[in-house]
Amino acid sequence: MGIAADIAIIVVAGLIGGLAAQRLKQPLILGYILVGVMVGPFTGGVTISNIHDIELLAEIGVALLLFALGLEFSLKELKPVARIALIGTPIQMLLSILLGFGIGKMFNWSFTDALWFGGLIALSSTMVILKTLMSQGRMGTLSSRVMIGMLIVQDLAVVPLMIILPKLNQLEAGIPALGWAALKAATFLFLMIFIGTRLIPKLLAYIARHNSRELFLLAITAIGLGVGYGTYLFGLSFAFGAFIAGMVLSESDYGHQALSDIIPLRDIFGLLFFVSVGMLLDPVFLIRNWQIILIVVLFVSLGKGIIFSALSRIFGYGNVIPLALGLGMFQVGEFSFVLARVGIATHSISNDLYCLILATAIVTMVLTPLVSGLTTPLYRLRQRMFKKEPVQTINLPDTDLHNHVIIAGGGRIGFYVGQVLQRLDLAFIIIEIDYRRVTHVKSMGFPVIYGDVTRDVVLEAAKVKEANLVLITTPRLDVTGTVCDQVRHSNPHVNIVARAEGIEQMQALHDQGIQEVIQPEFEAGLQFTRQALLYLNIPATDIQEYTEAFRRELYAPFFNMPRGDQTLFQLQKVCDLLELNWIKLMADSPVIGRTIKELNLRTKIGISVVGVMHDGELHPNPNADFQFNPGDLVAVMGNARQLAEFHTLISPPQ
Repeated sequence: MGIAADIAIIVVAGLIGGLAAQRLKQPLILGYILVGVMVGPFTGGVTISNIHDIELLAEIGVALLLFALGLEFSLKELKPVARIALIGTPIQMLLSILLGFGIGKMFNWSFTDALWFGGLIALSSTMVILKTLMSQGRMGTLSSRVMIGMLIVQDLAVVPLMIILPKLNQLEAGIPALGWAALKAATFLFLMIFIGTRLIPKLLAYIARHNSRELFLLAITAIGLGVGYGTYLFGLSFAFGAFIAGMVLSESDYGHQALSDIIPLRDIFGLLFFVSVGMLLDPVFLIRNWQIILIVVLFVSLGKGIIFSALSRIFGYGNVIPLALGLGMFQVGEFSFVLARVGIATHSISNDLYCLILATAIVTMVLTPLVSGLTTPLYRLRQRMFKKEPVQTINLPDTDLHNHVIIAGGGRIGFYVGQVLQRLDLAFIIIEIDYRRVTHVKSMGFPVIYGDVTRDVVLEAAKVKEANLVLITTPRLDVTGTVCDQVRHSNPHVNIVARAEGIEQMQALHDQGIQEVIQPEFEAGLQFTRQALLYLNIPATDIQEYTEAFRRELYAPFFNMPRGDQTLFQLQKVCDLLELNWIKLMADSPVIGRTIKELNLRTKIGISVVGVMHDGELHPNPNADFQFNPGDLVAVMGNARQLAEFHTLISPPQ
């Protein structure tokens, strides 16, 4: 089967490696790289036959990785830590390159190999750091925001490194070769900004009118890869063009949808890329040179850790932040694999150097969660009382919060609840870890805390001990359970309302002591049912009886309805039974010209006329002498039977 069989082997092996990495709580890319070693040419068993063809397909994976990076890029995310991100990160990368160059000279490598090694170790791993921060519950702290800001700039630096490093092989051509490459990159960037920003949005707008998801996906893929091929013809990197296309597209109205659609495709081709990375790793080299690998890992980890810690101190960050950066960002990142593959493809580095950098990256990635976890205990050793980092808070009131509502999650549900509470002038706080959502709720003036709601420090900032109610809007059962435990630990008496996705989740939350659970899909289904039955002319009383019976069947086995909920339920039932309808009187209606008193509506039918709209003027609670006219809009209140009789009364004779 040729390449088809090779792709099948890679996908199946990638699934196995991904499951193993997930089980070991490691990034999926480590599993992909390890199975790449297993199916590569240096090991026995199942082996890829057409390695060169897979490498060519992997180039598409690199382009899509950078295309998605361009789509995700946003200067807004750098604003809180712009100074250290935009100034400190380039300094850090230069110092890391010098560190790598020094390590290379220590082993008597050539000038080019040493400089390449420095460039490869200058990058840290975005995937590993984000996963570590989330697992440790440190998202939202100041140190995490500094890390994320520096990681964004590092990822962007991949593009110029891909242009500059391969030119090191042409040092005999001197500075002009690098200058010419930079000029071509600047020219292409200029053309994309002033031409691409005008043409690409118009093209996508035209395609979007067809409402074809398949055609839209094809269009954004063609834009990313097509622009990449254009840069290749221009004499620049294929991946560089894809990145620029992503940046241009991110500024359009279709950026978010493009990113959402391209991610599955990126992940599949990314799998091919990371497996191809592992295929070039020779296990025999690792065994023969394990001592050198350990020495390099030690020097790289210590050197980068010191650089990050010192820079954060120089830029004015104190407390635990220097320690957190030093112990969290010392590893070699996944984009180093991209650069290393470029080095192999351009014959800039040897296969031995490639294996060394790959081994260094894998070892440092695996060590990251363990080493980063030492931040708190080491900081406690230096300082008796551990001072918690300030959590970013926005629009919080100056007065002390008391009897307020904590909304865990600033998504659509949390946003709607916040709108209602704001109109009612009730105190509330939203806790959200997604910075885009934070920006959204911030624009509405809502009080919000940027952080992980499962962490004590974030709940303390939200004054959970003084709160009256906690609304957990996330659909994830594991997060809901953790939040509930943390909240109960701090405030055992606070009321908690949670969200469930199904019967199993409702049962699990009930077992955990949450007495009030809402299932949004079920409630939406009931509302759809009500509207459908109304259009089918089913009496409102029967509709109410049916739907409430279904609700009792669902909720009753799990929860005892509190007294206050019973009252609300009864009021809702009364409101549903007493319908207010606006009915237009036709010119040939038998009630035209007659008064309310003559018709004796309340005595004969039991219905109440609560308002009449006549010639654009509202007559609320009209008296008994009010005379009906053609075209009047009459507001009547009663139950379903009474409304049906009124319709019969006002209808023209057959």
